[in-house]
Amino acid sequence: MEALPARARVYLVGVTLLGLCCLLPLPGVPRPGVLASLPDPRVPWWPVVLLAAVYAGCERLARSRLAAGPHPGGTFHPVLLAGAFLLPPTAAALVALPGALLLPVEHGPRLARRLWRTGRLVVAVWAASLVHLKTGGRDAVAQCDMPGALATAGAAVLAFCLVLTLLDGGVLAPAPGGVPRGRPVAAWWRLFLGSLAPLTVHGLAGLMTALLWRSPYGPVAALLVLLPMGVSWWAFAQYHRERAAHQATIRALVQAVDIKDGYTRGHSERVGRASMLIARELGMDDERVEMLRFAGILHDVGKLGVPTRLLTKNGPLTPEERRVIELHPEYGHEMVRGISFLGEARAAVLHHHERLDGKGYPYGLAGRQIPESARVVAVADAFDAMTSTRSYSRARPVPVALEELERCAGTHFDPRMVKALVRAIGRTGWHPAVTADEPLRTPVPGPVEPVTGRPGARR
Repeated sequence: MEALPARARVYLVGVTLLGLCCLLPLPGVPRPGVLASLPDPRVPWWPVVLLAAVYAGCERLARSRLAAGPHPGGTFHPVLLAGAFLLPPTAAALVALPGALLLPVEHGPRLARRLWRTGRLVVAVWAASLVHLKTGGRDAVAQCDMPGALATAGAAVLAFCLVLTLLDGGVLAPAPGGVPRGRPVAAWWRLFLGSLAPLTVHGLAGLMTALLWRSPYGPVAALLVLLPMGVSWWAFAQYHRERAAHQATIRALVQAVDIKDGYTRGHSERVGRASMLIARELGMDDERVEMLRFAGILHDVGKLGVPTRLLTKNGPLTPEERRVIELHPEYGHEMVRGISFLGEARAAVLHHHERLDGKGYPYGLAGRQIPESARVVAVADAFDAMTSTRSYSRARPVPVALEELERCAGTHFDPRMVKALVRAIGRTGWHPAVTADEPLRTPVPGPVEPVTGRPGARR
């Protein structure tokens, strides 16, 4: 707790107290004997205990090495939502308590994370159960009234999602890099929309569990509904594990390039971002957009095969040195050709220095002979090179760089890609960071080279 800022500690204590209030019985309801913590004495303990045990077991499995998923914590909401559809608010909130409170926390501060995880889930389940109760969902589930049950379950899921995203938004707002200043509503809205679809699927599974629980088949059949949900979640988790491995591979390659050529630190990430802007502007699907981001990030990985003295040399290159640097696309292609998930990004690594008029390298391809991915990355690469401050040149203003790209369109670059970048930056803007760690040096006297006049980083 001591490691948290004061504002975060106050927020955490508030959410924890709110969760404790949700565990208290509702006023005006008889509470005799051992059922004093439940809002209705007709509610037995065993559904609460059974659902709490199932939820804790699912959470434990989610954290195991067999099925480690991308979002630890709250990965099995169907059990919580089934409790919200079957039990009164306080009893439903108790279902989340053991799993959220007792399961281990991977990163510190552990106490704060444990309390936060517990508080947000207890409040969200309580709110979902209350909405479900007030809209008549309990009777609809008991009578297996499907239209009514779907409508009331939808309202409960909406409340569940709204509470989670509001609480999460409160955490993100004061955090560095969290909710952008002046735009908290837009950021929370995006968070809400991103959570609504998966929680809706979880809500349907929870509703099926509740309906079977109330049917003649009973709780055992109801819990079997969770099996296919668990299998599908496991497959989804494996996909994200593979994706995380892909990202780690790319990060390792980029870090190696940055260490070798410190003058271009951050350049690869910005080229990836610009490539994404172009791809989205051209209407490419999400899979291709992601692939072009990989292409932009890895386009200069072949520099690992180029002597460092050439990459960091001040002054003009000799013809022999230029030929060595012009080998870096082929070096890069050899490095990534065996990485199957990169797909067409491999072609972009090999051909991003080709020119539309056939005067590029390494193979002198022209026009449509150049792969589309390489034409995208070529524009993104040149744009970032012009708008980034290096140790040997100052950054050009973004409008000047765009004008230069338009001037070279048709000879150096594909006009379609240039227009796409101009339109995208016109809408979103561009804020390049300084890539050199050293103070700006005095440029070497000599003629100014065109935007693609020097291979590699020396454009």
